[in-house]
Amino acid sequence: MWHYPVPKGDSVLSDSLLVEIDGAVATVTLNRPAAMNALNSELRRDLAAAMRALETDANVRVVILTGAGTRAFTAGLDLKELGSQGLGAANAEGPDENPVKAIEQLSKPCIGAINGVAITGGFEVALACDVLIASENARFADTHARVGIMPGWGLSQKLSRLIGPYRARELSLTGNFLDAATACQWGLVNRVIAADELLPTAKRLAADMATIDPAFSAAYKRLIDDGYGMTFDAGMALEATRSVAANSRVSADAVEAARTAVQARGRAQ
Repeated sequence: MWHYPVPKGDSVLSDSLLVEIDGAVATVTLNRPAAMNALNSELRRDLAAAMRALETDANVRVVILTGAGTRAFTAGLDLKELGSQGLGAANAEGPDENPVKAIEQLSKPCIGAINGVAITGGFEVALACDVLIASENARFADTHARVGIMPGWGLSQKLSRLIGPYRARELSLTGNFLDAATACQWGLVNRVIAADELLPTAKRLAADMATIDPAFSAAYKRLIDDGYGMTFDAGMALEATRSVAANSRVSADAVEAARTAVQARGRAQ
């Protein structure tokens, strides 16, 4: 598989992270299957470098993030490495150490294709993606409390907002696993797919997203993300402000041309 070149000055990608480009879609694979794709320091640095490179590549419009094999998306931080180096990575702010920050460098949509377990820090990495789809092998667990480490990559705040505080407390205060079907019922993932169809499905979804103008896609994603942390009224005000600014630059002819294309696409679906 072709290894994506990183900009000069960034760390060279190793076999622990693979990037495959197919048209406008990049598939990034965490590739430490023997270690359940655990995020050691090398892999975290490589992920940050890859995301920086993909962000600046004008030919790439959508990114898919997945794990190698069928056992794990990622088991989170490499606890063996942490045991010798300390817990600094659990609270790191920079993208080279914090994989959530690495993913957040992307203004482009990022689809999480969850192929196996997403545990603790791996759960947080999954939640950094814009859309989640899961194979039937996927399971989610927050074991922070069982390990005795407070989450530092966003899980305590994001999870309750996505599935509600009661369900979030159940997961976080038991450390129990959540299977893919229940995760879908709870709204954590969009759909559950047979393992051999996970990446083809993710690539079809990415191909649909890639047909949207990239500047518009980035602005719309930013509007959703910025408004999510606000009250409803503040979010509505934000939408109104940005809508007026953006729509004032759109001509009637452009709307008519787009309408025709949208109608044709709708009839074909």
